[in-house]
Amino acid sequence: MHVEKFALGETTYRYFPLKALEREGYDVARLPYSIRVLLENVMRNLDGRDVTREHLEKLARWNPKAPEGEVAIKISRVVMQDYTGVPAVVDLATMRDIAVKMGKDPSLVNPQVPVDLIIDHSVQVDFWGSHEALRRNLELEITRNRERYRFLKWAQQAFRNLRIFPPGTGIIHQVNLEYLARVVMTDGDLAYFETLVGMDSHTTMINGLGVVGWGVGGVEAEAAMLGEPITIRVPRVVGVHLYGEPRPGVTATDIVLAVTEYLRKVNVVDAFVEFFGEGVRKLSVPDRATIANMAPEYGSTTGLFPVDENTLSYLRATGRPEDLVALVKRYYELQGVFGGVEGAEYSQVVEFDLSTVERNVAGPTLPWQRRSLAEAPKSFLTFLQERKKRTQRRAVEIEIDGRRVEFGDGDVAIAAITSCTNTSNPYLLAAAGLVAKKAYELGIRPPPYVKTSFAPGSRAVAELLERSGLQKYLDELGFQVVAFGCTTCIGNSGPLPEPVAKAIKEHDILAAAVLSGNRNFEARVHPDIRAAYLASPPLVVAYAIAGTVLKNLESEPLAYGQGGRPVYLRDLWPTPEEVNRVVEEWLDPKMYVEKYSKAGELVPEWRALEAPSGLLYKWDPGDTYIQPSPLFEGEVKVGDIKGARPLLVLGDSITTDHISPAGNITTDNPAGQYLMSLGVKPSEFNTFGARRGNWHVMVRGTFSSKGYKNKIGNLDGGLTIKFPEGKVMTVFEAAEAYKKEGTPLVVLAGKNYGAGSSRDWAAKGPKLLGVKAVIAESFERIHRSNLTMVGIVPIQLPQGVTVDSLGLEGSETIDVVGLSEGLAPGKEVTLRIHRRDGRVDEVKAKLAVYTWAEVEYIKHGGILPYVLQKLMQKSK
Repeated sequence: MHVEKFALGETTYRYFPLKALEREGYDVARLPYSIRVLLENVMRNLDGRDVTREHLEKLARWNPKAPEGEVAIKISRVVMQDYTGVPAVVDLATMRDIAVKMGKDPSLVNPQVPVDLIIDHSVQVDFWGSHEALRRNLELEITRNRERYRFLKWAQQAFRNLRIFPPGTGIIHQVNLEYLARVVMTDGDLAYFETLVGMDSHTTMINGLGVVGWGVGGVEAEAAMLGEPITIRVPRVVGVHLYGEPRPGVTATDIVLAVTEYLRKVNVVDAFVEFFGEGVRKLSVPDRATIANMAPEYGSTTGLFPVDENTLSYLRATGRPEDLVALVKRYYELQGVFGGVEGAEYSQVVEFDLSTVERNVAGPTLPWQRRSLAEAPKSFLTFLQERKKRTQRRAVEIEIDGRRVEFGDGDVAIAAITSCTNTSNPYLLAAAGLVAKKAYELGIRPPPYVKTSFAPGSRAVAELLERSGLQKYLDELGFQVVAFGCTTCIGNSGPLPEPVAKAIKEHDILAAAVLSGNRNFEARVHPDIRAAYLASPPLVVAYAIAGTVLKNLESEPLAYGQGGRPVYLRDLWPTPEEVNRVVEEWLDPKMYVEKYSKAGELVPEWRALEAPSGLLYKWDPGDTYIQPSPLFEGEVKVGDIKGARPLLVLGDSITTDHISPAGNITTDNPAGQYLMSLGVKPSEFNTFGARRGNWHVMVRGTFSSKGYKNKIGNLDGGLTIKFPEGKVMTVFEAAEAYKKEGTPLVVLAGKNYGAGSSRDWAAKGPKLLGVKAVIAESFERIHRSNLTMVGIVPIQLPQGVTVDSLGLEGSETIDVVGLSEGLAPGKEVTLRIHRRDGRVDEVKAKLAVYTWAEVEYIKHGGILPYVLQKLMQKSK
């Protein structure tokens, strides 16, 4: 492809100009911003094999009304959090061990693009309401996770291109927004659009800075990390025209809750969403990032904003070097996208008037249940009737902190300023601090039953509160800093005060939580709290003071101050000028540089943690959290599959949660039984999510969910029938028995197999059970790709043939014929079904393999063995 140069100061850069395609007859000027970024990526990485001319055609001739096909994208960097990142690093460490066995240099195994892993998902609010809470929570976090953290601390010195941010640094998405993102990447003298994927759904927060990035599962992230292309379907792009101006006192949280409700109704699922129009210019980058963060809640892949003067101002405000700011502006101007794309065509355009947004909350159980403050009490009473079958509030008297108070339905048991969505936004936190200041001065405080906590995602923005003096007022109201990490929003809310927990359980109280998060699914915040409302940080403070969600905060007093004077929300709410004054006076770019440049020094507990050194990890057979990956073991023979048994026969919409649960491990689960055999107490089982680095646990959990039906014997999830004996067993037991016999396995399923959130172990688990192929009516896009990345062959049944029409009872054996002649994208194969009565049926089907890269993954037994072999060949 055509390359041009441009000079910036004394530096000359090369780049791939999109306008070059205009000279080839492509109408690039009509393309939305996100399609142009993908198109430049394809131009730059065009190699004729993994990234082809067909991919370029699909994007350059993008049809907004009927986009079709898939494209391969090479991502410029990867971000990970600790839950999802640990198994990826385990795979890397295992690759090094194998390199040594092959007589190669282990130092050749490294991420091929920059990877940042931020440890932020494991801290819990065990301590609160004191200045010691931060230190004590951090100490307990490191004690609980010592095995995992020793491993990660080893990794930070062992691998190039891998940077570890220790616990207590901040939340992954804040670190990404405030420090990691560059907007324009450089490789030598080559400049190009920054793109990224992250092992967390809210990676979309970076879209607020104009960077195209989204959340993926572990397998796709590992592919990107190892320099391999990620295959995505050419997206539908929905343009959201923002106009009008937010009303005074309306926050970015209020806007995003309204946007989320609106876009859920429009249906933007799996689309790329782009915001454009005059309203965009009214929003700062922190406000844009708040809106972009919740793209998973409104269902889209991205929530993208343009790069403009506000973007440049934010880069300067967060301490990015001036030469980078200049490069961003020049590169975007040259590519014709600075300030957005005028006249772009979209698959759909929707209008949103910012001036219509009022202060609001979302709840009691879903992020898109937007309520005005006046509607919130009624929504709770409806929920109370649905869940408890009562129309009147129930309350009891409890004693807490030496005071006797009434506690009942609708009372706020948790008020948390938390989550990536809001806590890097200096305007939102300044507003919360000002509300706290006015409340303190008027002599009002939260009731003692409210568990208050403040877990900023950004140390820099927390510093703003300290320097401005606002943090001391938050402290006075119980909002001391408890952690710099992801807490209440993902259920790491810690215990309730004992009298509160006792009242909820013994008197069946339906309590509520109010949090500045992005998810409030029932019982997600805390197992004893069914109702939760998402709200802006200043509203969290207000609801804490009110102590209940049954008050209309727009018209009723929050509390009564000195002399019994009623205090209303309007008495506490700061003006936009007050908020802006705090940010303008106290926000200093040097704070960002200082906090992030010293990230490793901020947490003495991390520095004190002892970890091994060297290129190879010293595995401990007794470690129940970290074990070497088995995904490289066994000889790979890609040929016809003969005599395979159906391990499971499944219906439609089997999700990754069904295939590989992430929640609690129970004693009746094969994984729980394994842990007990090692002397682990049930109280210390933790979750599948926390134990992702131990494949012995994860493979036993595969298909163990009780939330689906196995058509073999019409059994509950987790069970199957082992043939030819006809014996009912757990899926794991049956797979082990088949493995001893040398019997290959297949899974058969209906439509949309692998639905739900992307999850690496939903592909890795079946691979380790011995599944050679998944035969389905259709596949969820990402999971289909994940199957090829672990070496499992996805096969799609032809139109008109369903899993039910095959008439399988489970005793059959199945041959897959046509693989021995070689693999190719979309190749036709024959399914030969041998039935118990001697009949043999044949069905023509197609490989659901879409690219030659996927062919290579299957031939090598997965992407990890494939990349390892490529790395080893380079060392010759």
